[in-house]
This record gives sequence, structure tokens and C-alpha cells, in this order.
Amino acid sequence: MAGCERKRKIRTGIFGGTFNPVHNGHVALAARILKAARLDEVWLLLTPQNPWKKDSVLLDDDLRLEMLQAAVKEEKGLVASDFEFSLPKPSYTWNTLQALTATYPDRRFTLIIGADNWVGFERWYEHDKILANHHIVVYPRKGSDVDAATLPRNVKLLNTELYEVSSTEVRDRVSQGLPIDHLVPPPVATLISQKGYYLPSP
Repeated sequence: MAGCERKRKIRTGIFGGTFNPVHNGHVALAARILKAARLDEVWLLLTPQNPWKKDSVLLDDDLRLEMLQAAVKEEKGLVASDFEFSLPKPSYTWNTLQALTATYPDRRFTLIIGADNWVGFERWYEHDKILANHHIVVYPRKGSDVDAATLPRNVKLLNTELYEVSSTEVRDRVSQGLPIDHLVPPPVATLISQKGYYLPSP
């Protein structure tokens, strides 16, 4: 019976990061993966604290979220998410995926990670459980080679462009008074300029 058919779950990619700040590479990569992996949405999940970057100095969570929301506001299928804000720190991916699955049972979550993270995936907390319960999309990163033929069935390597831009470069240029318009979405450049983010302390 048609009324008894199981409703298809919303295919949702999880692209986590500190986005300190978000840049053009993040947005372009998320948009490319949205189409290439045939996802319904990609959530750019802002991480309050990355377990691998406990000592890094981050701009306030809400300020980074404001920039992330501005960056994807006009990008169809891309969503800025603050879901991890309410979870314990540091943010472990397995815990986040469990919480997401419980909160949104109508969605099927796919983890999106770079090739550098896949190479070191066995060091991730509960990596075996992540692999057993979720699809994973891997995008290329310079200096990290991944052989697609060796990947598990639920892990897919996408042939996406390498984006030669980093948040570190953006922060460094701001601190030196150099333009960043070519590195970040216009609304992000405006926020950084108007509010003085990443300027050196007086």
C-alpha cells in the first residue's frame, strides 16, 4: 500500500570545522560535495573545540557562527549549524553523530572529511563505530594520498578540486592589514572589517 511506504530519509552531509573563519574554500567544497555525493543538504557544523586543536585560540563561538551563517545564507542546500554548542567539549565526532541521529531520526547522516583525516582515521575516538554506522565521504587534501580501491564499501573518495586557501592565511593577512576579499565570501569580509576580528591585540 502506498500509505505504508517507508519515507526516504533526508540525506544530510556533516562537514565539521572550527571555521576560524569560514573561507571560500569551505563554501565551494561543501557545494561541490552536495552535488557529487547526491546529498539533500550539507550542514557546516561549527565545532566549539576540536579535540586535535585544544591549544588553538579561537574567536568566540557566536562570532564564528555569525560569519558562517552569513557565508551560506544564499547557498541552496548549505546550512550553518550550531548543534555542537550544546554538547560536551571537546567535540568528538562519534558523540556528535549519535546525538544528531537521536535528534533527527528523519535524516541519514554522512560524515564528510578530508583525505588527511581519513589517513589518520584509526586514531579517532570510536572510529570503528563511526565506520559501522555511517557513510563517509572523503575529499582530496594536498599531501594525503588515498587509494579509492582500498576503501570500505560505505566510504567514497570524491574527485573534488583542491582549494588553496586556509583560515590561517586569512587570519595572518588580516593581522598584517592585507586584503582578504579574494579569500572569503563578501559578507564575511564585511563582518571581519567592520568588527575588527583577528586584529592584533593593542
